[in-house]
Amino acid sequence: MTALTLSTAGAATLRADALVVGVAKAAGPRGGLVVAPGAEAVDKAFDGKLAAVLATLGASGAEGEVTKAVSPAGLKAPFVLAVGLGTAPADDEAYASEVLRTAAGNAARALHGVKKAAFALPIEAAEDIEAIGEGALLGAYAFTAYQDRGADAKGPLAEVALLGAKPRDKAHKAAAERSLALAEEMNRARDLINTPPNDLTPEAFAAVVSAAGKEHGLKVQVLDEKALEKGGFGGILGVGVGSANPPRLVKISYTHAKNAKHLAFVGKGITYDSGGISLKPAGHNETMKCDMSGAAAVFAAVVAAARLGLEVNVTGWLALAENMPSGSATRPGDVLRMYSGKTVEVLNTDAEGRLVLADALWKASEEKPDAIVDVATLTGAMVLALGDHTFGIMANDDAFRTAIHEIAEESGEQSWPMPLPANLRKTMDSPTADLANMGVRMGGGLVAGLFLKEFVGEGITWAHLDIAGPAFNEGAPHGYTPKGGTGSSVRTLLRLAERTASGDLG
Repeated sequence: MTALTLSTAGAATLRADALVVGVAKAAGPRGGLVVAPGAEAVDKAFDGKLAAVLATLGASGAEGEVTKAVSPAGLKAPFVLAVGLGTAPADDEAYASEVLRTAAGNAARALHGVKKAAFALPIEAAEDIEAIGEGALLGAYAFTAYQDRGADAKGPLAEVALLGAKPRDKAHKAAAERSLALAEEMNRARDLINTPPNDLTPEAFAAVVSAAGKEHGLKVQVLDEKALEKGGFGGILGVGVGSANPPRLVKISYTHAKNAKHLAFVGKGITYDSGGISLKPAGHNETMKCDMSGAAAVFAAVVAAARLGLEVNVTGWLALAENMPSGSATRPGDVLRMYSGKTVEVLNTDAEGRLVLADALWKASEEKPDAIVDVATLTGAMVLALGDHTFGIMANDDAFRTAIHEIAEESGEQSWPMPLPANLRKTMDSPTADLANMGVRMGGGLVAGLFLKEFVGEGITWAHLDIAGPAFNEGAPHGYTPKGGTGSSVRTLLRLAERTASGDLG
C-alpha cells in the first residue's frame, strides 16, 4: 500500500523522485495557463516561467491532463509533473475537493513505478489534505496478485508526501489519517471485487472478514449452510443451492463504547453470478465476479468506521452466495419461504440478488437499527437509466433519500434519487406465493427496490443503493478510478456514519 506523509519541507528542497504541481486555465476571456497555489517555489526555480514552459509542452490546464517537464538546477526532484485542474476559481474561492481528488489520482496513475512523489497542490484547509491524499492513494492502486511480473517489474507509486500540510496540526493530521483509512479499505474492497471467483467463494470471503475482525477488534459471526437451513433463510439458500460452494451470511459489528446511534449496512455478495437456470448469455457473464461489490463496500465501510473510532454503532450484513445452474439449483417456478416467513415465487433465477438481500434485510431489522442501507449491483435497468458512473438511491423516507444523495455528492460519488412508484408493486403479485421476484420489465430497477422494501422491518428508515453502473469499470482508468473494481459507495457509507455520529442525521 502506498504510504502517505505530511511534510513541512519546501518544494525546492525536499528529496523526491517527482514533484507534482497543479495548473489551470485562467478565468476570463483572455484565458492562458496559470500555476495553481502550492507551487510558488517550483515556479521560482523556473524563473517564474513554469506556466510558459508547460504551455510550450502542450499543457492547457484541462482536467485530466498530465504534462511532464525536466526540473531546473534549483529543484531536488528530477522532474515536475503538472496536472490539469480545469478553470481556475475566482480569487475568493478555492478548488473543489473533487477537482483536487481527481487531479491527485491522475498524478498517482502517471507516476506508476516512482518511489516517492511530493505533491505541491493547493491546500487551504484540512479538507484539501483529505481530498488530495484520498485521490493519490486511490489512484496509485494496482491489482497484480495474479500476474508474474518478474523482479524488474514496476510497482505503484510507493510514497506520497503532501507539501503545505502541517504534521502537528490536529485537523491536518486527522484528515490524513481519514484519507489513509478510507483508501486502504476501499482498495481492500477493490481487491476482493477483482479476485477471480474460483478463489473468492462465499466461504473464502467470510474468512477474509473474520481475519479483518480479529485485526481491528470487531465481532464477526458467520452463518454457514447448516445454520442458514436451521434458521430458515430460504432466500440465501435458494440462490446458493445450485453451487458446490455453499452460501454464508456474515455479520460484522463495530460497537462504540458510548450508547450511540445504530446503522445497519446490508451488502449483496454474489461471488459469481451465472444467472442460474435462467443462464446469462455469453457477453454478459465474464465480469460477474463483481456481483459481490455491495458486500465488499459494506465490509470496507464498517472497518473504516472502526479504524476512525466513530461514535456510532455500525453493523454490516454480507449475504454471500454463488448463483450456479445444476441439478439441485432453484428453478423458475419454484417457491421459496424467506426468513421473514413470506413466500416468493421465483420467475427468474437471475433476479437472485434481491432474494439474498431480503433475508439479510429482515435479519438486520430484528436489531431495530436507526436506519438500514443496502448496497447492491442489483439491476441492469439502473445502468440503462443512469449510466456507468452513477448509482441510484431509493428509500422509504424522502428526507433520508435526499440526505444520502447530498452525502454522496459531498463524498465525490455520483448518485441520483429514484422513486418507488406504488403502482409497480402489483406487477409482482403471484397467483402462487405472497409475491414474485419479478415484475414488469420497464422500470425494473424500481421494481427491485419495491421488492426489497417488503422485507424491511416496520418503522425502520431504509435506503437502497443500486451500484450496478459504477461498481466495476470496464473502460479505461480515469482520475482515481482504476479498471475493474472501484469500491463504489464506500465513501458514501462512511460519510453517512460520520454524519450520524455527529448528530447531523437525528
